[in-house]
Amino acid sequence: MLGINLDLVLVPTGILFMVGYHIYLVYRIIKHPNSTVIGFENGNRRVWVQQMMENMPSNTGLALQVVASNISAAVYLVSLSITLSSLIGTLVGASTSSGSTATNKGLVNVIIFGDKSAVTASIKYVSLLICFLIAFMSHVQCIRYYIHVSFLISTPRSSVPADYIENSVIRGSNFWSLGLRAYYFAFPLLLWIFGPIPMFVCVLGLISTLYFLDSTVNPIPPFAVKSSSKGMADIGRGIESNAGRNQCSLGGLLEFQ
Repeated sequence: MLGINLDLVLVPTGILFMVGYHIYLVYRIIKHPNSTVIGFENGNRRVWVQQMMENMPSNTGLALQVVASNISAAVYLVSLSITLSSLIGTLVGASTSSGSTATNKGLVNVIIFGDKSAVTASIKYVSLLICFLIAFMSHVQCIRYYIHVSFLISTPRSSVPADYIENSVIRGSNFWSLGLRAYYFAFPLLLWIFGPIPMFVCVLGLISTLYFLDSTVNPIPPFAVKSSSKGMADIGRGIESNAGRNQCSLGGLLEFQ
Protein backbone atom coordinates (compact mmCIF):
# COMPACT_ATOMS: atom_id res chain seq x y z
CA MET A 1 0.00 0.00 0.00
CA LEU A 2 2.88 2.38 0.74
CA GLY A 3 4.34 1.83 -2.73
CA ILE A 4 0.99 2.51 -4.41
CA ASN A 5 0.59 5.72 -2.40
CA LEU A 6 4.06 6.86 -3.43
CA ASP A 7 3.19 6.39 -7.09
CA LEU A 8 -0.05 8.33 -6.68
CA VAL A 9 1.70 11.25 -4.94
CA LEU A 10 5.24 11.58 -6.29
CA VAL A 11 4.62 10.82 -9.97
CA PRO A 12 1.81 13.38 -10.58
CA THR A 13 3.71 15.95 -8.50
CA GLY A 14 6.86 15.46 -10.56
CA ILE A 15 4.94 15.76 -13.84
CA LEU A 16 3.25 18.96 -12.60
CA PHE A 17 6.65 20.39 -11.69
CA MET A 18 7.97 19.69 -15.19
CA VAL A 19 4.89 21.13 -16.90
CA GLY A 20 4.87 24.17 -14.61
CA TYR A 21 8.52 24.92 -15.30
CA HIS A 22 8.02 24.79 -19.06
CA ILE A 23 4.95 27.04 -18.84
CA TYR A 24 7.13 29.52 -16.94
CA LEU A 25 9.84 29.13 -19.60
CA VAL A 26 7.38 29.85 -22.43
CA TYR A 27 6.22 32.96 -20.57
CA ARG A 28 9.81 34.21 -20.28
CA ILE A 29 10.49 33.49 -23.96
CA ILE A 30 7.45 35.54 -24.98
CA LYS A 31 7.76 38.42 -22.50
CA HIS A 32 11.52 38.56 -21.83
CA PRO A 33 13.25 36.72 -24.68
CA ASN A 34 16.72 38.13 -23.95
CA SER A 35 16.67 36.52 -20.51
CA THR A 36 16.44 33.02 -22.02
CA VAL A 37 18.87 31.13 -24.19
CA ILE A 38 16.12 30.10 -26.63
CA GLY A 39 14.91 33.67 -27.12
CA PHE A 40 18.41 35.03 -27.55
CA GLU A 41 19.34 32.32 -30.05
CA ASN A 42 16.21 33.11 -32.05
CA GLY A 43 17.38 36.72 -32.23
CA ASN A 44 20.78 35.56 -33.45
CA ARG A 45 19.11 33.49 -36.15
CA ARG A 46 17.19 36.54 -37.35
CA VAL A 47 20.47 38.44 -37.66
CA TRP A 48 21.98 35.48 -39.52
CA VAL A 49 19.12 35.46 -42.03
CA GLN A 50 19.45 39.20 -42.59
CA GLN A 51 23.18 38.86 -43.16
CA MET A 52 22.73 35.96 -45.59
CA MET A 53 19.99 37.74 -47.52
CA GLU A 54 22.03 40.92 -47.83
CA ASN A 55 24.66 39.26 -50.02
CA MET A 56 22.56 36.37 -51.25
CA PRO A 57 24.32 35.43 -54.52
CA SER A 58 27.66 35.06 -52.76
CA ASN A 59 26.32 33.63 -49.47
CA THR A 60 24.02 30.99 -50.96
CA GLY A 61 26.50 28.15 -50.56
CA LEU A 62 27.32 29.08 -46.96
CA ALA A 63 23.65 29.41 -46.02
CA LEU A 64 22.79 26.04 -47.56
CA GLN A 65 25.69 24.41 -45.73
CA VAL A 66 24.45 25.73 -42.38
CA VAL A 67 20.88 24.58 -43.10
CA ALA A 68 22.13 21.15 -44.23
CA SER A 69 24.05 20.67 -40.98
CA ASN A 70 20.87 21.36 -38.99
CA ILE A 71 18.93 18.93 -41.15
CA SER A 72 21.56 16.22 -40.57
CA ALA A 73 21.36 16.66 -36.79
CA ALA A 74 17.55 16.51 -36.89
CA VAL A 75 17.65 13.35 -39.04
CA TYR A 76 19.89 11.67 -36.47
CA LEU A 77 17.46 12.51 -33.64
CA VAL A 78 14.54 11.29 -35.76
CA SER A 79 16.28 7.94 -36.21
CA LEU A 80 17.02 7.76 -32.49
CA SER A 81 13.45 8.54 -31.46
CA ILE A 82 11.86 6.02 -33.85
CA THR A 83 14.33 3.35 -32.71
CA LEU A 84 13.51 3.94 -29.05
CA SER A 85 9.79 3.98 -29.88
CA SER A 86 10.10 0.62 -31.59
CA LEU A 87 12.00 -0.79 -28.61
CA ILE A 88 9.39 0.44 -26.12
CA GLY A 89 6.58 -0.88 -28.33
CA THR A 90 8.26 -4.29 -28.39
CA LEU A 91 8.55 -4.29 -24.58
CA VAL A 92 4.90 -3.35 -24.19
CA GLY A 93 3.84 -6.08 -26.60
CA ALA A 94 5.98 -8.69 -24.85
CA SER A 95 4.65 -7.70 -21.43
CA THR A 96 1.05 -7.84 -22.63
CA SER A 97 1.43 -11.21 -24.31
CA SER A 98 3.38 -12.82 -21.43
CA GLY A 99 1.10 -11.62 -18.65
CA SER A 100 1.81 -10.22 -15.22
CA THR A 101 4.05 -13.14 -14.18
CA ALA A 102 6.61 -12.45 -16.88
CA THR A 103 6.39 -8.74 -16.26
CA ASN A 104 7.38 -9.11 -12.61
CA LYS A 105 10.54 -10.98 -13.66
CA GLY A 106 12.05 -8.03 -15.50
CA LEU A 107 13.16 -4.64 -14.33
CA VAL A 108 10.29 -4.51 -11.84
CA ASN A 109 12.30 -6.70 -9.47
CA VAL A 110 14.74 -3.86 -8.80
CA ILE A 111 12.06 -1.28 -7.97
CA ILE A 112 12.97 0.56 -4.78
CA PHE A 113 9.41 1.49 -3.84
CA GLY A 114 6.23 1.65 -5.83
CA ASP A 115 3.47 -0.28 -7.50
CA LYS A 116 4.74 -3.46 -9.19
CA SER A 117 1.53 -4.39 -11.00
CA ALA A 118 1.44 -5.12 -14.72
CA VAL A 119 -0.95 -2.21 -15.34
CA THR A 120 1.47 0.29 -13.82
CA ALA A 121 4.36 -1.19 -15.80
CA SER A 122 2.37 -0.77 -19.01
CA ILE A 123 1.59 2.86 -18.12
CA LYS A 124 5.31 3.51 -17.64
CA TYR A 125 6.18 2.06 -21.04
CA VAL A 126 3.36 3.86 -22.80
CA SER A 127 4.42 7.17 -21.23
CA LEU A 128 7.94 6.68 -22.55
CA LEU A 129 6.54 5.76 -25.94
CA ILE A 130 4.50 8.98 -26.06
CA CYS A 131 7.57 11.08 -25.28
CA PHE A 132 9.63 9.45 -28.02
CA LEU A 133 6.80 9.81 -30.55
CA ILE A 134 6.48 13.52 -29.72
CA ALA A 135 10.23 13.88 -30.21
CA PHE A 136 9.94 12.06 -33.55
CA MET A 137 7.13 14.29 -34.84
CA SER A 138 8.85 17.47 -33.62
CA HIS A 139 12.12 16.72 -35.37
CA VAL A 140 10.28 15.72 -38.55
CA GLN A 141 8.61 19.14 -38.53
CA CYS A 142 12.00 20.72 -37.89
CA ILE A 143 13.38 18.99 -40.99
CA ARG A 144 10.36 20.13 -42.97
CA TYR A 145 10.91 23.81 -42.16
CA TYR A 146 14.65 23.68 -42.77
CA ILE A 147 14.12 22.04 -46.16
CA HIS A 148 11.64 24.81 -46.95
CA VAL A 149 14.28 27.37 -45.97
CA SER A 150 16.83 25.72 -48.28
CA PHE A 151 14.38 25.99 -51.19
CA LEU A 152 13.76 29.67 -50.47
CA ILE A 153 17.44 30.52 -50.14
CA SER A 154 18.51 28.63 -53.27
CA THR A 155 15.83 30.16 -55.52
CA PRO A 156 17.68 32.29 -58.11
CA ARG A 157 16.63 35.92 -58.54
CA SER A 158 13.89 35.55 -55.95
CA SER A 159 12.18 38.41 -54.14
CA VAL A 160 11.27 36.44 -51.02
CA PRO A 161 11.14 38.80 -48.02
CA ALA A 162 13.70 38.18 -45.29
CA ASP A 163 10.92 38.09 -42.67
CA TYR A 164 9.37 35.06 -44.35
CA ILE A 165 12.66 33.14 -44.22
CA GLU A 166 13.24 34.28 -40.63
CA ASN A 167 9.87 32.87 -39.54
CA SER A 168 10.62 29.51 -41.18
CA VAL A 169 14.03 29.33 -39.51
CA ILE A 170 12.55 30.24 -36.11
CA ARG A 171 9.77 27.66 -36.45
CA GLY A 172 12.27 24.97 -37.34
CA SER A 173 14.35 25.94 -34.32
CA ASN A 174 11.28 25.87 -32.06
CA PHE A 175 10.37 22.36 -33.20
CA TRP A 176 13.98 21.34 -32.57
CA SER A 177 13.70 22.65 -28.99
CA LEU A 178 10.34 20.89 -28.54
CA GLY A 179 11.85 17.59 -29.61
CA LEU A 180 14.70 17.98 -27.13
CA ARG A 181 12.19 18.78 -24.37
CA ALA A 182 10.41 15.52 -25.14
CA TYR A 183 13.70 13.69 -24.57
CA TYR A 184 14.11 15.59 -21.29
CA PHE A 185 10.66 14.47 -20.20
CA ALA A 186 11.64 10.88 -20.95
CA PHE A 187 14.45 10.87 -18.36
CA PRO A 188 12.16 10.98 -15.27
CA LEU A 189 9.74 8.54 -16.89
CA LEU A 190 12.61 6.15 -17.56
CA LEU A 191 13.64 6.27 -13.89
CA TRP A 192 10.00 5.73 -12.93
CA ILE A 193 10.54 2.11 -13.99
CA PHE A 194 12.73 1.77 -10.88
CA GLY A 195 10.22 3.48 -8.62
CA PRO A 196 8.61 6.88 -7.95
CA ILE A 197 11.41 8.08 -5.65
CA PRO A 198 14.14 8.01 -8.36
CA MET A 199 11.66 9.62 -10.74
CA PHE A 200 10.89 12.51 -8.36
CA VAL A 201 14.57 13.06 -7.54
CA CYS A 202 15.35 13.14 -11.27
CA VAL A 203 12.61 15.76 -11.80
CA LEU A 204 14.10 18.04 -9.15
CA GLY A 205 17.60 17.68 -10.54
CA LEU A 206 16.44 18.11 -14.13
CA ILE A 207 14.48 21.28 -13.40
CA SER A 208 17.48 22.78 -11.60
CA THR A 209 19.76 21.91 -14.52
CA LEU A 210 17.35 23.18 -17.15
CA TYR A 211 16.85 26.46 -15.31
CA PHE A 212 20.61 26.97 -15.33
CA LEU A 213 20.88 26.07 -19.02
CA ASP A 214 17.83 28.06 -20.16
CA SER A 215 18.70 31.30 -18.39
CA THR A 216 21.20 34.00 -19.25
CA VAL A 217 22.35 35.96 -16.20
CA ASN A 218 24.18 38.59 -18.26
CA PRO A 219 22.57 38.62 -21.71
CA ILE A 220 24.81 39.66 -24.56
CA PRO A 221 23.80 43.07 -25.96
CA PRO A 222 21.93 42.83 -29.26
CA PHE A 223 24.10 43.42 -32.28
CA ALA A 224 23.13 44.84 -35.64
CA VAL A 225 24.07 43.77 -39.14
CA LYS A 226 26.61 45.98 -40.82
CA SER A 227 26.15 46.49 -44.51
CA SER A 228 28.96 45.51 -46.83
CA SER A 229 29.27 49.06 -48.21
CA LYS A 230 29.83 50.47 -44.74
CA GLY A 231 32.42 47.82 -44.00
CA MET A 232 34.27 48.63 -47.22
CA ALA A 233 34.18 52.34 -46.39
CA ASP A 234 35.78 51.61 -43.02
CA ILE A 235 38.47 49.59 -44.73
CA GLY A 236 39.05 52.44 -47.16
CA ARG A 237 39.45 54.97 -44.33
CA GLY A 238 41.94 52.68 -42.61
CA ILE A 239 43.99 52.34 -45.74
CA GLU A 240 43.94 56.11 -46.19
CA SER A 241 45.25 56.76 -42.68
CA ASN A 242 47.99 54.10 -42.79
CA ALA A 243 49.17 54.39 -46.37
CA GLY A 244 49.12 57.99 -47.49
CA ARG A 245 51.55 57.25 -50.28
CA ASN A 246 49.05 55.15 -52.21
CA GLN A 247 46.61 57.97 -52.97
CA CYS A 248 45.96 56.80 -56.47
CA SER A 249 45.06 53.26 -55.46
CA LEU A 250 42.93 54.48 -52.57
CA GLY A 251 41.08 56.97 -54.80
CA GLY A 252 40.31 54.18 -57.22
CA LEU A 253 39.00 51.96 -54.43
CA LEU A 254 36.73 54.68 -53.00
CA GLU A 255 35.49 55.57 -56.44
CA PHE A 256 34.63 51.95 -57.04
CA GLN A 257 32.53 51.92 -53.80
